[in-house]
Amino acid sequence: MSQLNNDLRVKRSQKLIREALIDLIEERGFDALSVREITERAMVSRATFYRLYQDKFDLVENIYSDAIQALYDSVSESGLEHPPQIWTRFFDHITEYDRLYCALLGPKGSPWFVLKMRSSLAKLVEEYEQNPHFLPKAQAREPLLIDYVRDMIATMMVETITWWLEKDRPYSSKEMAWRCATLAYSIFNETSTWQINTIQ
Repeated sequence: MSQLNNDLRVKRSQKLIREALIDLIEERGFDALSVREITERAMVSRATFYRLYQDKFDLVENIYSDAIQALYDSVSESGLEHPPQIWTRFFDHITEYDRLYCALLGPKGSPWFVLKMRSSLAKLVEEYEQNPHFLPKAQAREPLLIDYVRDMIATMMVETITWWLEKDRPYSSKEMAWRCATLAYSIFNETSTWQINTIQ
């Protein structure tokens, strides 16, 4: 029973802290806020905060890493054979934390988080690139070109999520996942035919 109570207290503290974080980002911007302000708004002690997170960056990473881990788990389970279903889970996560992502990706958000998101999505794109079921056999390409394609798709994803949230999610998670997967496949399909130094 004691363990259950502790778990409930932790979940309650996490919820309050996350809500305070979002409120403060919307009011003042991510870069300007401090842990003290977060704990005061959440009405939890600093000791409680530091038992759960190292700092405000770790707090955001903790939330985001749940989504990325779910994506990687989906990749392992499906073998990348059903990309739209995999990305649907990610858009569902964005929906669950829509206020947080609106705040972090909006004008008062943080360039640090945008870069973090792009980097993690680029790594996932790399996983797609290795899978023969999803992609046509690629020709030899320059390493710089490979990085360019990965970064381009990751940037497209971040911008798509930002647009989707700013427009108050006019399409479902499933439809957005399908559109993104289709675009990513088209880009992969086209760039897989690019030869090294064919354009002078």
